[in-house]
Amino acid sequence: MKTFGIDVIRGSVRSRSRRPAYALITMEEGTVTSESEVTLYRLQRRLASEEPDILAVDSLQEVAADQSELFAFIQALPPSTRLVQVTGGERKETLQKVAARYNISVSKTDPYAEARAAALIASSGGGAEVIAFENSCDITVSRHRSIGKGGWSQNRYIRKIHGSVLRKGREIESALSDAGLKFEKKEYTAFGGASRVQFRVYASRDMVPVRTSRGPDVQVRISGRRLDRIRFKPLSGKPRYLIAGIDPGTTIGIAAIDLDGNLMHLISSRQMTMSDVIEELYRIGKPLIVASDVHQMPFSVEKIRRAFNAVAYTPRHDRSIEEKWELTKAYGTSNDHERDALSAALDAYRQYRNKFQNISKRVPPGIDLDEVRAGVIRGKSLEHILGSREETVPPAPPAVQETEEAPPSPVDERVMELDGLVKRLRGYIDDLSSDVKEKDAEIERLGRLCTRLRSEDGERMRRDAEIARRDATIRSQKNLLRKAEKRSKKLNRQVSRLKRFADLQMNGDHIPVKVLDSLTRDAVRSLNEDLGINEGDIIAAAKTDGWGRSVLEFLHTAKIRVIIAGTGEKAVHDGQLLLACSELELPFIPASGLDLRIRGRTGTVPRVKLDEALVLWERDFEAYRQEKKTELLESIFREYRSEREREVRRHG
Repeated sequence: MKTFGIDVIRGSVRSRSRRPAYALITMEEGTVTSESEVTLYRLQRRLASEEPDILAVDSLQEVAADQSELFAFIQALPPSTRLVQVTGGERKETLQKVAARYNISVSKTDPYAEARAAALIASSGGGAEVIAFENSCDITVSRHRSIGKGGWSQNRYIRKIHGSVLRKGREIESALSDAGLKFEKKEYTAFGGASRVQFRVYASRDMVPVRTSRGPDVQVRISGRRLDRIRFKPLSGKPRYLIAGIDPGTTIGIAAIDLDGNLMHLISSRQMTMSDVIEELYRIGKPLIVASDVHQMPFSVEKIRRAFNAVAYTPRHDRSIEEKWELTKAYGTSNDHERDALSAALDAYRQYRNKFQNISKRVPPGIDLDEVRAGVIRGKSLEHILGSREETVPPAPPAVQETEEAPPSPVDERVMELDGLVKRLRGYIDDLSSDVKEKDAEIERLGRLCTRLRSEDGERMRRDAEIARRDATIRSQKNLLRKAEKRSKKLNRQVSRLKRFADLQMNGDHIPVKVLDSLTRDAVRSLNEDLGINEGDIIAAAKTDGWGRSVLEFLHTAKIRVIIAGTGEKAVHDGQLLLACSELELPFIPASGLDLRIRGRTGTVPRVKLDEALVLWERDFEAYRQEKKTELLESIFREYRSEREREVRRHG
């Protein structure tokens, strides 16, 4: 494959006084064959004569000032030559960043270095092809000279030109038919033949077996049909490798960075399903590593990883919020989900960063580093990856040794020569034997050295592994110790409260009370964990807002003695609460008049006043029960009377 790489040395296509001059690098099969300085005119002449496969530039602004000039420049290229912008398509990058991906160092001040890098990147499959025309083209065959006013031979001259146009059109029609291309033809008949023949061919320019040409009488022009806007097509067609971080949940967070640590995509959404996440990542590139910010990868993230056959990454322990903020403080995140996803991706990149740097030092220039990194991460050796890319070179044929036949000699001379040869061979054998002994001794010494080094390395590795295992055990035991200390402190506080409550029970004139902040499920659960709620307990609720029937049913099941509502002299007027307690036969009395004394979660109430309040509640409850019985009898009587009336009407 032949590739041209260019970069501007001086001038600009926008300047009328200082036209551009380019550094031109010609490369064939990855090897630079020539370097030269050319003008734009000379560049177009060389493109037309040599017809390279690729013309590589780092910016389209170097060859065209606007879109109209760009269309004209691409139209003037040979059909088989593709214009490639190595810095990307719609989303451009700097040439230095793209070159680093192929392990190429580029100087910004050297146009020849930039042109060489552009050619090498394009020949390696990097960059994006510039697409300016549709998959069809127009062929126009017309006169190349004016028929003029003429003289005595004017008619013969016109017939000759128009006949040449018609013959050329038929030749092109035959060539298109032989190539099996679909086309439309339109002829403009004129005296003696045709003044113009037009073809609409439904194929790209490189597939059309016709070239633009000019003859004495006829000219042929081939022009593509312009697109509405310039499009870019990746030259290799392979998606970029990514490191994807996923934060699953009701709101899912997605972060994607390339293998150089650059942020490519960051989004969070509540409406995305797993298939939407996979489609979103596929649109950006190909995830090589799928990372999570927790030690145990969630099942939904594992499904996404399997969809791309990617390598899984999870941290050794769940990352704290401080660690996540430290990782993502240089980036702008909109919410916690984007922060968690981005921290997972950056954590995975940080884990592989040193390995990537070592790979870049060992890979020769011109090879896509992302492909090599992907192979190493998937478990292949670097030598195997590089070896599979090298072309096999056929071995050189063995050299033919020419032997000279000794001229015939007398017997004595022959014997003397053979004796000398034997002596020389014996000396040569002695030298080789001594060399063999020295090499055997060297091999033995090196073997002992290797054995000792392997033993030392093995001992050091075992020691490091044992130290790492013990450090992990120590960290685990420290975590368990901290949890045990927290639980011990909590239990000590609970024991202290229970002791104080037990001391209160020893007082005969006052009865201990367990205090609730509010009559809610959370408050009841907290009190049950601290002091316990047992049969016969007296529960005092400071506030009754937010009560629920399930709370009352739990207290009724625990067989508490009474509920005291309100603190101090505050009265309780919640009729629905009083009715619910009466239905459950759960004593419920207000705190007003009881002389209730509260200290934290416990308190006391005088026994005499509590008994008096319970007597009053029993009296009210008995009246409530009698009222319910009366209502029940009245409802039964009303139902009986209505039934009798229906029977009388039915028989009457």
